[in-house]
Amino acid sequence: MRNVQQVSTNADFNKSLNISNHQRRIPKPKLSSGSIKGMYPVILDDGRTIIYVSDKNKENEIRSRYASRK
Repeated sequence: MRNVQQVSTNADFNKSLNISNHQRRIPKPKLSSGSIKGMYPVILDDGRTIIYVSDKNKENEIRSRYASRK
């Protein structure tokens, strides 16, 4: 008698395609046209580095932290 492992059947494949296995509700941020929607750019290093922040009031803090890294 041989020890043979069963190869995956079509039933397993069809089970993975079942609609119940898929996410029904996609979060709104993923549906937006870009991941930077609602963010503000902070341009550093003469335009070589751009950091996007959600709060425009933090721009000075970001600039000072970036300058202290060098």
